[in-house]
Amino acid sequence: MNKNIFWGCCVSVLAIGGLLSFKILGTGAADNAGLTLPQGFKATAIAENIGSARHIAVTPQNDIYVHLARPQNGKGIVVLHDNGTAKADVKTSFGNFGGTGLRINNGYLYASSNTTVYRYKLNANSEVTNPDAPEVVVSGLVSKRTHEDKAMAFDNAGNMYVNIGAYSNICSELDPDKKGCPILDSAGAIWRFRTDKLNQKQSNGVKFASGLRNVVGLDWNQQANQLFVMQHGRDLLTVLFPKLYTAKQSAELPSEAMFALKEGDNAGWPYVYYDHQKQKNMMGPEYGGDGQKEADPKYLKPVVGYPGHLAPVGLMFYTGNQFPAKYKNGAFIAFHGSWNRAPEPQEGFFVVFQPFKNGRPDGQWEIFANGFAGTAEQKAAGRAEHRPVGLAQANDGSIYVSDDSKGFIYKISYQK
Repeated sequence: MNKNIFWGCCVSVLAIGGLLSFKILGTGAADNAGLTLPQGFKATAIAENIGSARHIAVTPQNDIYVHLARPQNGKGIVVLHDNGTAKADVKTSFGNFGGTGLRINNGYLYASSNTTVYRYKLNANSEVTNPDAPEVVVSGLVSKRTHEDKAMAFDNAGNMYVNIGAYSNICSELDPDKKGCPILDSAGAIWRFRTDKLNQKQSNGVKFASGLRNVVGLDWNQQANQLFVMQHGRDLLTVLFPKLYTAKQSAELPSEAMFALKEGDNAGWPYVYYDHQKQKNMMGPEYGGDGQKEADPKYLKPVVGYPGHLAPVGLMFYTGNQFPAKYKNGAFIAFHGSWNRAPEPQEGFFVVFQPFKNGRPDGQWEIFANGFAGTAEQKAAGRAEHRPVGLAQANDGSIYVSDDSKGFIYKISYQK
């Protein structure tokens, strides 16, 4: 039996064969907008019911841009102002497209639909100057109704990195003769584009890193000067291969994985999956694996593996000074929550903290904010009360978390 114990400030996580169980150790939910947090932290729901809130971005003036998965009243981006009280003010809304990706970079607000990355010029107060006429940075991105979120991140050299998710679980239906997944030329990868060029097409970009099934959480690590991403692992191990995997194994595997990427890396999808219990890349069963065969070492190994099907959708490196020193330069990860961990309980629906040191993961991850889903019954598939998605850091070092189920925006602060 494989046993790993992860200790957090607010939650101890006992993983036995991958099974998660939780014990609350920190601040209770009653006075924290329903969340449980480490001791000394406080959560407030500063906005409610604004729509299916996905990624978010914060300005120095405490305005919060919120991208909605689907437009609300015809508008896909909502602008809030955190005035320091319990509720934020709604300033305005604009943009006739829904989506996920949203970032502020070098004087522009970038926002993506499922096919296009737009940008809006910001004025000296970080307000959008052209809400009805965004510039098109890149259009024609592959989108085929599966893994179509175009999340993005930026480096310090004028480059934008965009996820082009694979429109398949494991490519087996597209590669029946096992000659090699045919969609890897245009999907299942991170594409890099220049930010000083407009009206680009996908063909104008560079396929930066490949073999990535779907990445919605990604961020640039300033200490390492490197792109980090969170990959969604594949589904249906036991459904497709009942003689090789038990239902329990399929509930826990494959891992959700954090990768540190450099140009030319290949993470191995669909030929490889990561097993966090064995801490090994495994050969995929569609391509000769049996649950025991290790993958070809040419494929990139994750820097951290997490239990399967928790759905990481937000990644943010914390650079503020408000939180205790242990959080500095570490990673916060928003896990949207599972739908397919049966017969194990559905899990996720929380924000994790992953410690880092010198630009690399260092130490065990811990659950930082839990309780978004509500009761145990509500954690059942499709019934979670709230599901965390976007993460952003406020000017004072607080962090915001968005929820795409009920349209809440949470502010989490530390009180010394």
